[in-house]
Amino acid sequence: MLTLGGAAVFAAAAAVLACGAAQAAGASSDATASVAEQYLLAAANQERAARGLPQLHRDPQLARAAAQHARLMAEHGSISHQFPGEPELTSRGASAGVSFSVIAENVAEAPNAAQIHDMWMHSEHHRTNLLDPAVDAAGISVVERDGEFYAVEDFAKTVHATSLDDQESAIASLVKRQASVAIQSSADAVAVARQTCAMDSGYVGSRKPWFIMRFTSDSLTRLPDELNTRLASGRYRQAAVGACSGEAHSPFTSYNFAVLLYP
Repeated sequence: MLTLGGAAVFAAAAAVLACGAAQAAGASSDATASVAEQYLLAAANQERAARGLPQLHRDPQLARAAAQHARLMAEHGSISHQFPGEPELTSRGASAGVSFSVIAENVAEAPNAAQIHDMWMHSEHHRTNLLDPAVDAAGISVVERDGEFYAVEDFAKTVHATSLDDQESAIASLVKRQASVAIQSSADAVAVARQTCAMDSGYVGSRKPWFIMRFTSDSLTRLPDELNTRLASGRYRQAAVGACSGEAHSPFTSYNFAVLLYP
C-alpha cells in the first residue's frame, strides 16, 4: 500500500543510504535512529543541499513526538495527523519538550523508506514541508507492521531557551552595531524596558522615549527592518532593551522585546 498525508502549522549533504538497507527498520531510541529513519533524514538533507537550503539536524525530542504518532498509525493500520483522543501536532511537540516557532508534519505508509521519500518529493505539500527554508530540525520515526512502514517526519524551527539577560545582551549588541547609541544598562533602565515590553502600548517611567519598537522574533541575530531604519537615521543617542515572556499557554516559543530610543 502507498498512502501519504501532510500538514503544516502556522505557519556537505549526507549520503543517501542504499534502498535495500533502508528497508530494515528497527526500533529506535532517543539517542539512536533506525536505518530507515537515517535514510529519510539523509535523503531530506540531500534534497535541501541540492537547492542550497540549510541542513536539518535530528532533534531527539521531536523524534520522540514523531515516534508516539508513528506507533499509533501502525496500531490503527492507517495514516492520519490526529487520531481520536490524541493531541494535535503542536501539543505533541510541546509535550515532548520541543521549543519551536514553526512546526510541520509529513506522514506516509509504504513498503520501504525509499518509496516514502519519493512519495513525499512528488507531492507538492509534502515537498514544501521538507524543503521549507525556515525549519532547522527534524524528528523522524518509522514503525514496521505486517510488511508496511508507517513513517512520520516532523519538522520544526527550534527556539533555544535562554535567560532574559542573555536575550537583551544579544539585541543590545545588534543595536550598537547598527548605530552609535549608548545602551542604558542600569537596573532601573532595564526594569523600565522590561515593563514596557510586557505592555500592549505606552511606556513606564518618567522619561518619554522618542520611539518604542516592540517585536517578537525567533532569532537573536537580526533586528526588524523598521528598527534598523530608525537607528540609521542618526536621531537617537541612547537606547534601552527589555525582554519579556510571551503567552503562557501558547505551544509556540518566541523572544519578545521592547527597544526604547532616546535623544
